[in-house]
Amino acid sequence: MGRYFSGTSAAFVSVTTLFFAWGFITSNNDPLIASLKASFHLSYTEALLTQLVFFAAYGFMSFPAAALLNKVGSVRSILIALTIMITGCLLVQFITRYQDYVLILAALFILGIGITTLQVAANPLAAALGPPESSHFRLTFAQAFNSLGVVLGVNFGSKIMLGEEVLKSGHAPITNEADRILALQAVSHAFLLIAALLAGLMLFIWFSRKRIGDAAAAIEKPAGGSVLDALRSKWAIFGALAIGLYVGAEVSIGSIMINFLNQPEIMNLPLESAGFYLANIYWMGALIGRFVGSYLLTRIAAPKLLLVAASFASLLCLTVAFSGGPFAGYAALSVGLFNSIMFPTIFTITLERAGVSQASTSGLLCVAIVGGAILPYVVGQMADQSSLTLSFIIPMLAYGVIAVFGLLSQRAKVYHADGGAAIAGH
Repeated sequence: MGRYFSGTSAAFVSVTTLFFAWGFITSNNDPLIASLKASFHLSYTEALLTQLVFFAAYGFMSFPAAALLNKVGSVRSILIALTIMITGCLLVQFITRYQDYVLILAALFILGIGITTLQVAANPLAAALGPPESSHFRLTFAQAFNSLGVVLGVNFGSKIMLGEEVLKSGHAPITNEADRILALQAVSHAFLLIAALLAGLMLFIWFSRKRIGDAAAAIEKPAGGSVLDALRSKWAIFGALAIGLYVGAEVSIGSIMINFLNQPEIMNLPLESAGFYLANIYWMGALIGRFVGSYLLTRIAAPKLLLVAASFASLLCLTVAFSGGPFAGYAALSVGLFNSIMFPTIFTITLERAGVSQASTSGLLCVAIVGGAILPYVVGQMADQSSLTLSFIIPMLAYGVIAVFGLLSQRAKVYHADGGAAIAGH
């Protein structure tokens, strides 16, 4: 038992590096949006197509990734995912020389396919590598390293992609072609460095493959059903809705935050400084919240903690929508703290209550991450038609639905690994 625990713990540590990696990469979309908006003279709706295309990959690839996971197992799925991600980063690096926004979006879609495959494999693996009763803690703890990746990623992206002199103020679009070339070269440089990081991570996973594979073999069951099984479960569908709304709300706020803080009527920050605030307050709040949340989940039931966090996030968005100045800016930045435990708790609550295979449920939940494509597009349209401030009404409503999910899941049936079931809290 001691040997198994040691092997499982070591495998869990290896898997957390994957959470760091996709957090680092995905978060670079936020400074990328600000850079592309200035470089290509985009409206908010057009700029947020970056997120729509990136997260559309979840809708396209999640069920195929779940089928791949059932067929080849966790380790091979992870290595395939990392290969696709490296390819996507190199394509971004190559395509920027053509100064074509559509081609950049196509490369981001390929990168999104790789991250989708990685999430489908890694999320249930992290939740399952240990005792079932601590799955909420484990996935939240792993997500804390995802948040660490986000904090470092936004700092990295803001420094490289928004550090050019032409982008520092952000109050006017780039009109000079030479300046546009400089801005896109910065984007190219950033994604080349990300590709190098992924190559190093791939080598680490390759050398750790036996340790991860041995631990995964103890919790992976032979494929015995369709990846569409989750569509028969009301709780899997409800959990997918909650995941989609959470990701959509979080991504929407992160995507517009740099431009929001840049507005004279809010905080009038230069783009690079706004990126610093995004990284070190909004995303740092999520990082701190996940470490604190990991501890709280050993004391408080996951559905109850989720209900509290979602309620506070909704109230903060309401505050932003109907206020202004630095007060609205700091209220928006504070949402990150309450976002912190939402994804892992929604994910594990759904795995426990779905009553179908974890691969199928994980696939459906990752399909739902396409909410990161839909909600930002709606927020962008609202920002163009009214204001960035009023666009916070959209995430406010999303967090309200998540609060309802947390409330109702407190009395729902929980399915155990041995096939038994119980009412939550009993």
